[in-house]
Amino acid sequence: MALPPFSALRALEAAARLRSYSRAADELFVTHGAVSHQIRALEQRYGVKLFRREGNEMVPTAAAARLARAVAEASDLLTSGVARLQAEGAPNTLVLSTLGGFFQRMLAPRLHRFTEANPDLEIDIRAEERLADFVTDGVDLALRYGPGEWPGVRADLLFRETVFPVCSPEFQRRHGLSEPQDLLRVPLLRHRGRPWKAWFQMAGVEAEEPRGGVVFDDSSALLDAAVSGLGAALARSGLAGYDLDSGRLIRPFPEARQEPWGYFIVWREDSPKQAVIQRFRDWLGAEFARERGA
Repeated sequence: MALPPFSALRALEAAARLRSYSRAADELFVTHGAVSHQIRALEQRYGVKLFRREGNEMVPTAAAARLARAVAEASDLLTSGVARLQAEGAPNTLVLSTLGGFFQRMLAPRLHRFTEANPDLEIDIRAEERLADFVTDGVDLALRYGPGEWPGVRADLLFRETVFPVCSPEFQRRHGLSEPQDLLRVPLLRHRGRPWKAWFQMAGVEAEEPRGGVVFDDSSALLDAAVSGLGAALARSGLAGYDLDSGRLIRPFPEARQEPWGYFIVWREDSPKQAVIQRFRDWLGAEFARERGA
């Protein structure tokens, strides 16, 4: 018997577990329509109803729930098999997935201390914006920014961040910024996932979300634009640390907003490379704990 595409089975498993096509789409990094299409194709192929809507939830039928459990079990077996194969081929290689901005501004300046202390290890860096798949991508360890809840993996908090305005020293001199209200009369650089409005509300400034100007979807590029004097930017404390320490950026005022998300070290507890993963986790945790004075 020919099996349906594995992508369709993954969509069904995620939708059944999360009881939502939208949340399943977010987890799998596809569209709501793609999940709906995959599940509809399964229903047409086998002539079985798989979900019913109850309020805001998509509730799996008994048949869908059974298949979802089987897919989850099969995924775990595949994960273990691929991980063992990966480990046997490169036992002293650690494949690390990290956001490009985190690597550039936070990991790269520190990494020499780990490699000098661990000359027997090879670190394969995957600097990428997408969420790496621990099964298909051969990734051993990931550094992720988010809520800290990802299915099938362990996540240890590295640090949480605050958000605050930054600008170049020359920009500060030119515009004479002295209080949050002054931001309403200067160019503001915007990030698609980090609205100014929430920070304005925290700082007691009545203002709507800015419009026009330059918009970014990459935090590192946003900070580079602020360094160049293009405008004031709303920066995350972790990524801005290097530029603040070097004087390339300054904080014109102290108001900061606590972010609900943070940076996490993420790995699979059933990985056959636990010893190597533990060495890197211990080192990275100590690096940031020392800087926080912990």
